[in-house]
Amino acid sequence: MKIIYDNIIFTLQRHGGISVVWNELLKRIIKNGLDYICTNCSNEGNSLSLNDIIPDEKKEKLRSKKYLNAIRYLSCNKKRDYKYIFHSSYYRFANDKNAINITTVHDFTYELYNKGLRKWIHSWQKRRAVKHSDYIICISENTKNDLFRFYPETNKDRVKVIYNGVSEDYFVCDSSCNNIIPFKKNSYILFVGSRAEYKNFDLTVKAVARTKYNLVIVGAPLNKKEEDFVMEHFKKEERFFCAQYIDNKALNTLYNNAFALLYPSEYEGFGIPVIEAQKAGCPVIAYNGSSIPEIIGDSTLLINTTQTEDDIINKIKLIENTDLKNEIITKGLENSKRFSWDKMYEETLNLYELAWNNKKQK
Repeated sequence: MKIIYDNIIFTLQRHGGISVVWNELLKRIIKNGLDYICTNCSNEGNSLSLNDIIPDEKKEKLRSKKYLNAIRYLSCNKKRDYKYIFHSSYYRFANDKNAINITTVHDFTYELYNKGLRKWIHSWQKRRAVKHSDYIICISENTKNDLFRFYPETNKDRVKVIYNGVSEDYFVCDSSCNNIIPFKKNSYILFVGSRAEYKNFDLTVKAVARTKYNLVIVGAPLNKKEEDFVMEHFKKEERFFCAQYIDNKALNTLYNNAFALLYPSEYEGFGIPVIEAQKAGCPVIAYNGSSIPEIIGDSTLLINTTQTEDDIINKIKLIENTDLKNEIITKGLENSKRFSWDKMYEETLNLYELAWNNKKQK
Protein backbone atom coordinates (compact mmCIF):
# COMPACT_ATOMS: atom_id res chain seq x y z
CA MET A 1 0.00 0.00 0.00
CA LYS A 2 1.57 3.26 -1.17
CA ILE A 3 0.65 6.42 0.80
CA ILE A 4 1.29 9.99 -0.31
CA TYR A 5 1.13 12.72 2.34
CA ASP A 6 0.59 16.34 1.43
CA ASN A 7 2.52 18.21 4.16
CA ILE A 8 1.30 21.69 3.27
CA ILE A 9 -0.02 22.41 6.79
CA PHE A 10 3.54 22.88 8.01
CA THR A 11 3.79 25.88 5.68
CA LEU A 12 0.39 27.32 6.55
CA GLN A 13 0.91 27.24 10.34
CA ARG A 14 3.77 28.30 12.59
CA HIS A 15 2.28 26.03 15.22
CA GLY A 16 -1.22 24.78 15.88
CA GLY A 17 -3.49 21.85 16.55
CA ILE A 18 -3.53 20.53 12.99
CA SER A 19 0.28 20.64 12.85
CA VAL A 20 0.37 18.61 16.07
CA VAL A 21 -2.02 15.99 14.64
CA TRP A 22 -0.06 15.72 11.39
CA ASN A 23 3.25 15.53 13.22
CA GLU A 24 2.03 12.68 15.44
CA LEU A 25 0.68 10.71 12.48
CA LEU A 26 3.80 11.13 10.35
CA LYS A 27 6.17 10.25 13.20
CA ARG A 28 4.51 6.85 13.43
CA ILE A 29 4.38 6.33 9.68
CA ILE A 30 8.13 7.00 9.48
CA LYS A 31 8.96 4.90 12.55
CA ASN A 32 7.03 1.88 11.29
CA GLY A 33 8.58 1.92 7.83
CA LEU A 34 5.45 2.22 5.72
CA ASP A 35 5.65 2.83 1.98
CA TYR A 36 5.10 6.58 1.82
CA ILE A 37 6.10 9.78 0.03
CA CYS A 38 5.77 13.32 1.43
CA THR A 39 4.89 16.10 -1.00
CA ASN A 40 4.94 19.87 -0.52
CA CYS A 41 7.65 19.84 2.14
CA SER A 42 9.17 23.14 3.27
CA ASN A 43 11.96 23.89 5.71
CA GLU A 44 10.43 27.23 6.67
CA GLY A 45 8.27 28.32 9.56
CA ASN A 46 7.21 25.25 11.55
CA SER A 47 9.20 23.34 14.15
CA LEU A 48 6.87 20.34 13.79
CA SER A 49 7.55 19.80 10.08
CA LEU A 50 9.70 16.64 10.56
CA ASN A 51 11.80 17.47 7.50
CA ASP A 52 14.93 16.57 9.46
CA ILE A 53 13.78 12.98 9.94
CA ILE A 54 12.02 12.39 6.61
CA PRO A 55 14.61 10.66 4.36
CA ASP A 56 15.42 12.63 1.21
CA GLU A 57 14.23 9.77 -0.99
CA LYS A 58 10.82 10.06 0.67
CA LYS A 59 10.45 13.77 -0.15
CA GLU A 60 8.99 14.75 -3.49
CA LYS A 61 10.76 18.11 -3.97
CA LEU A 62 11.46 20.67 -1.26
CA ARG A 63 9.30 23.69 -2.02
CA SER A 64 9.63 27.29 -0.91
CA LYS A 65 7.05 28.74 1.46
CA LYS A 66 6.11 31.33 -1.19
CA TYR A 67 5.34 28.59 -3.71
CA LEU A 68 3.31 26.53 -1.25
CA ASN A 69 1.26 29.51 -0.15
CA ALA A 70 0.36 30.02 -3.80
CA ILE A 71 -0.83 26.44 -4.44
CA ARG A 72 -2.57 25.84 -1.11
CA TYR A 73 -6.05 25.99 -2.67
CA LEU A 74 -5.27 23.89 -5.74
CA SER A 75 -5.78 20.18 -6.20
CA CYS A 76 -2.78 17.94 -6.85
CA ASN A 77 -2.81 17.22 -10.59
CA LYS A 78 0.20 14.92 -10.85
CA LYS A 79 -0.75 11.64 -12.52
CA ARG A 80 0.71 8.38 -11.27
CA ASP A 81 0.58 4.94 -12.86
CA TYR A 82 -0.14 3.10 -9.60
CA LYS A 83 -2.86 3.01 -6.98
CA TYR A 84 -2.16 5.07 -3.87
CA ILE A 85 -3.68 6.68 -0.80
CA PHE A 86 -3.55 10.50 -0.91
CA HIS A 87 -4.01 12.07 2.52
CA SER A 88 -3.74 15.85 2.65
CA SER A 89 -2.94 17.74 5.82
CA TYR A 90 -5.23 20.59 4.80
CA TYR A 91 -8.14 20.09 2.40
CA ARG A 92 -6.40 19.27 -0.85
CA PHE A 93 -7.07 16.22 -3.01
CA ALA A 94 -5.37 14.37 -5.85
CA ASN A 95 -7.09 14.78 -9.19
CA ASP A 96 -5.95 11.37 -10.39
CA LYS A 97 -8.02 8.29 -11.23
CA ASN A 98 -5.54 6.11 -9.31
CA ALA A 99 -5.75 8.16 -6.10
CA ILE A 100 -7.76 7.12 -3.06
CA ASN A 101 -8.43 10.44 -1.38
CA ILE A 102 -8.67 10.74 2.40
CA THR A 103 -9.61 14.06 4.03
CA THR A 104 -9.45 14.89 7.74
CA VAL A 105 -12.04 17.44 8.86
CA HIS A 106 -11.03 19.09 12.12
CA ASP A 107 -13.80 21.60 12.75
CA PHE A 108 -16.08 24.24 11.23
CA THR A 109 -14.61 27.31 12.90
CA TYR A 110 -14.41 29.27 9.65
CA GLU A 111 -18.03 28.56 8.79
CA LEU A 112 -19.26 29.58 12.24
CA TYR A 113 -16.98 32.46 13.23
CA ASN A 114 -15.43 34.05 10.14
CA LYS A 115 -16.89 36.36 7.54
CA GLY A 116 -16.20 37.60 4.05
CA LEU A 117 -13.82 36.31 1.39
CA ARG A 118 -11.59 34.35 3.77
CA LYS A 119 -14.56 32.33 5.02
CA TRP A 120 -15.89 31.78 1.50
CA ILE A 121 -12.57 30.52 0.11
CA HIS A 122 -11.96 28.20 3.05
CA SER A 123 -15.48 26.75 2.88
CA TRP A 124 -15.21 26.28 -0.89
CA GLN A 125 -11.92 24.42 -0.49
CA LYS A 126 -13.19 22.22 2.33
CA ARG A 127 -16.42 21.31 0.55
CA ARG A 128 -14.47 20.51 -2.62
CA ALA A 129 -12.06 18.23 -0.72
CA VAL A 130 -14.91 16.42 1.04
CA LYS A 131 -16.78 15.96 -2.23
CA HIS A 132 -13.75 14.38 -3.93
CA SER A 133 -12.76 12.16 -1.02
CA ASP A 134 -13.32 8.43 -0.83
CA TYR A 135 -13.34 8.62 2.98
CA ILE A 136 -13.52 11.45 5.50
CA ILE A 137 -12.00 11.40 8.99
CA CYS A 138 -13.71 13.54 11.65
CA ILE A 139 -11.85 14.12 14.91
CA SER A 140 -15.00 13.95 17.07
CA GLU A 141 -18.67 13.04 16.88
CA ASN A 142 -19.40 16.76 17.16
CA THR A 143 -17.32 17.48 14.06
CA LYS A 144 -19.10 14.64 12.25
CA ASN A 145 -22.47 16.15 13.16
CA ASP A 146 -21.29 19.54 11.90
CA LEU A 147 -20.11 17.90 8.67
CA PHE A 148 -23.60 16.60 7.96
CA ARG A 149 -25.08 19.93 9.03
CA PHE A 150 -23.00 21.91 6.53
CA TYR A 151 -22.71 19.20 3.85
CA PRO A 152 -25.91 17.13 4.19
CA GLU A 153 -25.24 15.47 0.84
CA THR A 154 -22.20 13.61 2.28
CA ASN A 155 -22.47 9.83 2.25
CA LYS A 156 -22.54 8.73 5.90
CA ASP A 157 -20.81 5.45 5.05
CA ARG A 158 -17.71 7.40 3.98
CA VAL A 159 -17.25 9.13 7.36
CA LYS A 160 -15.20 7.75 10.23
CA VAL A 161 -14.63 9.34 13.65
CA ILE A 162 -11.00 9.00 14.76
CA TYR A 163 -10.20 10.93 17.92
CA ASN A 164 -7.03 12.94 18.37
CA GLY A 165 -4.56 11.71 20.95
CA VAL A 166 -2.55 13.26 23.73
CA SER A 167 1.22 13.34 24.01
CA GLU A 168 3.12 11.20 26.49
CA ASP A 169 4.89 14.45 27.39
CA TYR A 170 1.98 15.14 29.74
CA PHE A 171 1.93 13.31 33.07
CA VAL A 172 1.71 13.94 36.80
CA CYS A 173 5.03 15.20 38.18
CA ASP A 174 6.44 17.26 41.02
CA SER A 175 8.53 19.68 38.95
CA SER A 176 8.65 23.25 40.21
CA CYS A 177 7.31 26.01 37.99
CA ASN A 178 9.51 28.70 39.55
CA ASN A 179 11.92 28.86 36.62
CA ILE A 180 9.04 29.35 34.14
CA ILE A 181 6.61 31.72 35.85
CA PRO A 182 6.73 34.01 38.90
CA PHE A 183 3.93 32.19 40.75
CA LYS A 184 3.76 29.33 43.23
CA LYS A 185 1.91 26.02 42.89
CA ASN A 186 -1.90 26.34 43.01
CA SER A 187 -1.73 30.14 43.01
CA TYR A 188 -2.65 30.61 39.34
CA ILE A 189 -5.22 29.65 36.74
CA LEU A 190 -4.00 28.70 33.27
CA PHE A 191 -5.27 29.82 29.85
CA VAL A 192 -3.81 27.93 26.87
CA GLY A 193 -4.13 28.54 23.14
CA SER A 194 -5.56 31.02 20.67
CA ARG A 195 -7.31 34.16 21.87
CA ALA A 196 -9.81 34.34 19.02
CA GLU A 197 -13.12 35.86 20.09
CA TYR A 198 -14.94 32.54 20.46
CA LYS A 199 -12.20 31.34 22.86
CA ASN A 200 -13.47 33.89 25.42
CA PHE A 201 -10.13 35.19 26.65
CA ASP A 202 -11.81 38.40 27.84
CA LEU A 203 -14.22 36.36 29.96
CA THR A 204 -11.26 34.48 31.43
CA VAL A 205 -9.55 37.72 32.42
CA LYS A 206 -12.67 39.16 34.04
CA ALA A 207 -13.41 35.94 35.93
CA VAL A 208 -9.90 35.33 37.28
CA ALA A 209 -9.50 39.00 38.22
CA ARG A 210 -12.44 38.59 40.61
CA THR A 211 -10.69 35.78 42.48
CA LYS A 212 -7.53 35.53 44.57
CA TYR A 213 -5.74 33.65 41.79
CA ASN A 214 -3.17 34.87 39.29
CA LEU A 215 -3.49 34.29 35.54
CA VAL A 216 -0.90 32.53 33.36
CA ILE A 217 -1.36 32.81 29.59
CA VAL A 218 0.27 30.35 27.19
CA GLY A 219 0.30 31.33 23.53
CA ALA A 220 1.18 34.33 21.39
CA PRO A 221 2.54 37.46 23.12
CA LEU A 222 -0.17 39.86 24.26
CA ASN A 223 -0.85 42.66 21.81
CA LYS A 224 -1.34 46.22 23.06
CA LYS A 225 -5.13 45.95 23.19
CA GLU A 226 -5.00 42.68 25.14
CA GLU A 227 -2.36 43.99 27.52
CA ASP A 228 -4.44 47.11 28.24
CA PHE A 229 -7.51 44.95 28.86
CA VAL A 230 -5.68 42.66 31.28
CA MET A 231 -4.16 45.63 33.13
CA GLU A 232 -7.56 47.28 33.40
CA HIS A 233 -8.94 44.27 35.29
CA PHE A 234 -5.93 43.08 37.27
CA LYS A 235 -4.59 46.56 38.12
CA LYS A 236 -1.20 45.04 38.95
CA GLU A 237 1.22 43.38 36.53
CA GLU A 238 2.25 41.05 39.36
CA ARG A 239 -1.04 39.12 39.00
CA PHE A 240 -0.67 37.93 35.42
CA PHE A 241 2.08 36.49 33.25
CA CYS A 242 2.25 35.58 29.56
CA ALA A 243 4.55 32.57 29.15
CA GLN A 244 4.16 32.86 25.37
CA TYR A 245 5.07 29.79 23.29
CA ILE A 246 6.65 27.06 25.43
CA ASP A 247 7.57 23.43 24.79
CA ASN A 248 5.61 20.43 26.06
CA LYS A 249 7.93 19.89 29.01
CA ALA A 250 7.34 23.41 30.33
CA LEU A 251 3.61 23.23 29.61
CA ASN A 252 3.36 19.95 31.50
CA THR A 253 4.99 21.65 34.48
CA LEU A 254 2.48 24.51 34.29
CA TYR A 255 -0.46 22.09 34.14
CA ASN A 256 0.90 20.24 37.17
CA ASN A 257 1.27 23.39 39.24
CA ALA A 258 -1.92 25.18 38.16
CA PHE A 259 -5.00 25.43 40.34
CA ALA A 260 -7.00 24.75 37.16
CA LEU A 261 -7.07 25.16 33.40
CA LEU A 262 -9.78 27.58 32.29
CA TYR A 263 -10.98 26.71 28.79
CA PRO A 264 -14.23 28.59 28.04
CA SER A 265 -14.03 28.18 24.25
CA GLU A 266 -17.48 28.12 22.67
CA TYR A 267 -16.37 25.86 19.83
CA GLU A 268 -13.77 23.11 19.47
CA GLY A 269 -13.39 20.30 16.97
CA PHE A 270 -11.68 18.34 19.74
CA GLY A 271 -9.91 20.46 22.37
CA ILE A 272 -6.45 18.95 22.89
CA PRO A 273 -5.53 21.15 25.91
CA VAL A 274 -8.44 19.66 27.86
CA ILE A 275 -6.92 16.17 27.65
CA GLU A 276 -3.35 17.42 28.12
CA ALA A 277 -4.42 19.06 31.38
CA GLN A 278 -6.35 16.02 32.60
CA LYS A 279 -3.39 13.75 31.84
CA ALA A 280 -1.19 16.08 33.90
CA GLY A 281 -3.58 16.00 36.86
CA CYS A 282 -5.01 19.49 36.32
CA PRO A 283 -8.76 20.18 36.78
CA VAL A 284 -10.42 21.71 33.70
CA ILE A 285 -13.18 24.32 33.79
CA ALA A 286 -14.65 24.41 30.29
CA TYR A 287 -17.71 25.49 28.35
CA ASN A 288 -20.49 22.96 27.96
CA GLY A 289 -20.70 23.04 24.17
CA SER A 290 -19.41 21.66 20.86
CA SER A 291 -17.07 18.67 21.37
CA ILE A 292 -16.08 19.42 24.98
CA PRO A 293 -18.77 17.34 26.79
CA GLU A 294 -17.84 14.42 24.51
CA ILE A 295 -14.12 14.77 25.24
CA ILE A 296 -13.92 15.85 28.88
CA GLY A 297 -15.83 12.95 30.43
CA ASP A 298 -16.94 14.28 33.81
CA SER A 299 -19.27 17.30 33.57
CA THR A 300 -18.79 18.68 37.10
CA LEU A 301 -16.75 21.69 35.99
CA LEU A 302 -18.62 22.53 32.78
CA ILE A 303 -20.08 26.03 32.60
CA ASN A 304 -23.36 26.67 30.80
CA THR A 305 -23.00 30.33 29.88
CA THR A 306 -20.30 32.67 28.63
CA GLN A 307 -22.41 35.78 29.18
CA THR A 308 -21.15 36.32 32.72
CA GLU A 309 -18.15 35.26 34.76
CA ASP A 310 -20.30 34.10 37.70
CA ASP A 311 -20.54 30.49 36.53
CA ILE A 312 -16.73 30.27 36.22
CA ILE A 313 -16.22 31.76 39.68
CA ASN A 314 -18.66 29.23 41.17
CA LYS A 315 -16.66 26.37 39.60
CA ILE A 316 -13.42 27.81 40.97
CA LYS A 317 -14.94 27.94 44.44
CA LEU A 318 -16.19 24.37 44.00
CA ILE A 319 -12.68 22.94 43.60
CA GLU A 320 -11.38 24.82 46.60
CA ASN A 321 -12.85 21.78 48.33
CA THR A 322 -9.75 19.56 48.32
CA ASP A 323 -11.65 16.26 48.40
CA LEU A 324 -13.82 17.23 45.43
CA LYS A 325 -10.80 18.56 43.52
CA ASN A 326 -8.92 15.30 44.05
CA GLU A 327 -11.95 13.33 42.89
CA ILE A 328 -12.14 15.42 39.70
CA ILE A 329 -8.40 14.99 39.09
CA THR A 330 -8.74 11.20 39.44
CA LYS A 331 -11.64 11.14 36.97
CA GLY A 332 -9.64 13.30 34.56
CA LEU A 333 -6.64 10.99 34.70
CA GLU A 334 -8.88 8.02 33.94
CA ASN A 335 -10.66 9.87 31.12
CA SER A 336 -7.38 10.83 29.44
CA LYS A 337 -6.61 7.14 28.95
CA ARG A 338 -9.28 7.05 26.23
CA PHE A 339 -7.04 9.06 23.92
CA SER A 340 -3.62 8.29 22.48
CA TRP A 341 -1.74 9.08 19.30
CA ASP A 342 -0.94 5.39 18.87
CA LYS A 343 -4.66 4.65 18.83
CA MET A 344 -5.25 7.45 16.33
CA TYR A 345 -2.47 6.06 14.11
CA GLU A 346 -3.81 2.49 14.23
CA GLU A 347 -7.36 3.56 13.43
CA THR A 348 -6.10 5.72 10.54
CA LEU A 349 -4.20 2.74 9.09
CA ASN A 350 -7.32 0.60 9.44
CA LEU A 351 -9.22 3.18 7.40
CA TYR A 352 -6.47 3.22 4.75
CA GLU A 353 -6.73 -0.57 4.43
CA LEU A 354 -10.53 -0.38 4.15
CA ALA A 355 -10.26 2.29 1.46
CA TRP A 356 -7.51 0.38 -0.35
CA ASN A 357 -9.47 -2.87 -0.43
CA ASN A 358 -12.66 -1.14 -1.57
CA LYS A 359 -11.14 0.56 -4.60
CA LYS A 360 -9.73 -1.21 -7.62
CA GLN A 361 -7.05 0.41 -9.74
CA LYS A 362 -8.56 2.01 -12.82
